[in-house]
Amino acid sequence: MKIHVVKSGESVWFLSKIYGVTPSSIISANGLQHQADLVIGQAIIIPSKNSKQYGYIEVNAFIQPSTSEKQISLIKNTGKYLTYTTPFSYHIQADGSLLPLEDKVIIGEARKNMVAPMLSITNLGAATFNTDLINKVLKNETLQQTVINNIKTILKSKGYYGVILDLERIPAESRTLYNNFLKKITKALHQKKYVVATALAPKTYDEKVNSWYGAHDYKAHGEIVDFVVIMTYEWGWSGGPPMAVAPLNDVEKVIKYAVSVIPSKKIMMGIPFYGYDWTLPYVPNGKFAKAVGNEEAVQIALQNGAIIKYDIKSESPYFNYTDKNRLKHVVWFEDARSIQSKFELASKYNLRGVSYWALGKPFAQNWTVLDNMFNIIKVIK
Repeated sequence: MKIHVVKSGESVWFLSKIYGVTPSSIISANGLQHQADLVIGQAIIIPSKNSKQYGYIEVNAFIQPSTSEKQISLIKNTGKYLTYTTPFSYHIQADGSLLPLEDKVIIGEARKNMVAPMLSITNLGAATFNTDLINKVLKNETLQQTVINNIKTILKSKGYYGVILDLERIPAESRTLYNNFLKKITKALHQKKYVVATALAPKTYDEKVNSWYGAHDYKAHGEIVDFVVIMTYEWGWSGGPPMAVAPLNDVEKVIKYAVSVIPSKKIMMGIPFYGYDWTLPYVPNGKFAKAVGNEEAVQIALQNGAIIKYDIKSESPYFNYTDKNRLKHVVWFEDARSIQSKFELASKYNLRGVSYWALGKPFAQNWTVLDNMFNIIKVIK
């Protein structure tokens, strides 16, 4: 596999002749439209025989329920590349019950494709993660047992393989309470042969006071649960200043700290399946950036005659354009180059695997690069 950066005047046909491959193979590997024009600066995968030289990896992808047709299509098209898929999410309620989710189709299609469905549990409220709710649970052993019993019931009745606990905005002073809860639920679920994982916010040292992740004790999670998903994205976020969503230099700082306190084979590194389109100039507390798919970003560049650039420090593509209303924009997204650099980072630190947020918008280049570099571990048949 090679990655070619498009220059002025180049076409799919031209690249096929230069590299001795068929135009259709280039179109398929990159998710291009037939006879699509290319964008100057665009990264194009030139397909070749799969090498799989990076060995074996586990892959998780979160998925937000939508229509049955879309869910089936998403799993069917990506299933061979996935170890797990995680419908997002069941919400803990004040009485310990779990707000249900329409997940039957996802679970059924996942198992047809040998993808292990993972139950996602959060403390999401109406707008964000509910601090008071999760603190109430952690301080009440009866309520904790109710939550655990309800999780066990759903795991069994729905046919889940295990659970990912994504509990955020826990008060920092409740860190020990959270660790104790993890011990309790892991012991209970291991007795039933279920896998237990947690989602962790990214940090570069054991910060204990932050309202978002002070209670996330990396070392304890590494000792208690089967694996962790580190959410290494959202440096560039919709309400913040324009920058790469998952700059590799910052992601590596997080992973370097994580492997110092968690066994590397218990770590799954988060990868964003999206980018953002910011209207310029950026104004704090102003208009939020629009989330865009990675293939969608390239189409925006094509439609507006933009040239795609690549930031070496963050290992991320971006471009600027002016819209029909003469407003200036900047778009940061992911492409074959940035995805390859993230996979190489996962390999460098001997990680368990990677986890995507989230399936939905097409990104053919990702699957082409993943398939070329790794063998995907399947935990169910």
